[in-house]
Amino acid sequence: MEGTSIKSQRKKNRQDRLLKLIEQNPLATDEELAASLEASVSTIRLDRAVLGVPELRERMRSMAQKATSRLRSLKQNEVVGDLLELEPNKWALSVLETRREMAFRKTDMVWDHYIYAQASSIAIAVVEADLVIVDSMRGEYKGHARVGDSLVARAKVGVQKDGKYIVSVRTKVGEKEIFVGRFIAAIVSQIEPA
Repeated sequence: MEGTSIKSQRKKNRQDRLLKLIEQNPLATDEELAASLEASVSTIRLDRAVLGVPELRERMRSMAQKATSRLRSLKQNEVVGDLLELEPNKWALSVLETRREMAFRKTDMVWDHYIYAQASSIAIAVVEADLVIVDSMRGEYKGHARVGDSLVARAKVGVQKDGKYIVSVRTKVGEKEIFVGRFIAAIVSQIEPA
């Protein structure tokens, strides 16, 4: 009888830790969660089912629907990657799944302009206004992405003054940071004639 209560307490502790890990990183795969919790993938899947936590694809789809409903400065199809979280004028999160057509010819290295485009679009998306442009940017590539990598970009709004916002964007592949940019995103009140 005592062994059963110890087992159920261990299970409860593992499930509590699982919920915390998913809250900290909603993009974690079952394999990554299993490694972190030193459990089998099937155990993680069973725990997720018991707790009512959907699989990664469903979590991403749900996050994207919620985030895009708050999107104002861009249309959903103008965001490079999938917008997963958005707190207007505060922070945002997007993920870009890299594909073969994004690679330099005859390599598996992803073109740098895809990394920049994701960062630029999330810097615009995080600002709540009808029309926002990038006024200036300072950035640094710190690594490379390969075909099949998931690029996770996080934007954070800093100082805002006179319709201009300083937005910091950091892009990672796994735990490795590959791009850091500081964007000045400006609200445009009207479109200037060409």
